[in-house]
Amino acid sequence: MDAPRCGSGAREQAARQKQGDLAGIRLFPAHHLFRAPSPPDSVRLGGRVGDPLYGERMTTWQAEPLPMFQTPEWARVVGVFDLETTGVDVVNDRIVTAHVGVLDGSGHVIDARDWLADPGIEIPAGAAAIHGVTTERARAEGAPATTVVAEVVEAVRALLDAGIPVVAYNAPFDFSMLKYEALRHGIPPIEAPSPVIDPLVVDKTYDRYRRGKRTLTQVAAHYAVPLDAAHEACADAVAAGRLALALAERYAAWLPPTVDELHTRQIAWARAQAASLTEYFVRIGRLDATAPPLDGAWPIR
Repeated sequence: MDAPRCGSGAREQAARQKQGDLAGIRLFPAHHLFRAPSPPDSVRLGGRVGDPLYGERMTTWQAEPLPMFQTPEWARVVGVFDLETTGVDVVNDRIVTAHVGVLDGSGHVIDARDWLADPGIEIPAGAAAIHGVTTERARAEGAPATTVVAEVVEAVRALLDAGIPVVAYNAPFDFSMLKYEALRHGIPPIEAPSPVIDPLVVDKTYDRYRRGKRTLTQVAAHYAVPLDAAHEACADAVAAGRLALALAERYAAWLPPTVDELHTRQIAWARAQAASLTEYFVRIGRLDATAPPLDGAWPIR
């Protein structure tokens, strides 16, 4: 499987794509992406008992063999989205790097773009230690924050409008951060992103009692998804997309059949997970019983 094009190569690609290309994303019509093979016109579906199922020309056309549990149709192509930021406050912190891409059903990168922004504020040393971008580098190499936010919003919105599900690990963080950045810069925000797939929510639903952390690094390792450069927006986004595809294959028998239904189910799953975590925190004394419960809104807050 190809490695995501991160780092300097991605920055060069981004520079080449700045002139009018819709954020570097090729959006194919849905009917092209999801068209199933059709039998020839001469194929007969009727006939007597004992006749070949598809008529006399069965030797020239056969249906593809199906796996025991067929992966959902949405897994044929997914968008991916990730941000690295100055901190974890979605209202007041700023975007530093961003990645939007498209993967095929095998997890190969079809198209992608990366952004490096000058957030207009100091990047705390703790944040720089995580994603590797210092204030000095952002000021020297980054594009204006308004430009980056507008282009990221445009790229993500284009995928959603095309009906391509966008994968984001811990989606409320990235989508909420993007919303408040858009509002800050006078850009119409994505208020209700859909369809979205959040591997964190899906994994916690179908493997609820597995012990251990649920960071992207840990969950990717559990499903044998490579993640060689954690906390780079490109690497994290691609790993999250491949993780979503791995979950689609692992839990094909139990997942909702359509991406719209999966999106709706995740809203309820995330709310229930937040309530369960609130109860646990109260029980161990980490949260006071009179404190507000954890926010379970999904995929945006």
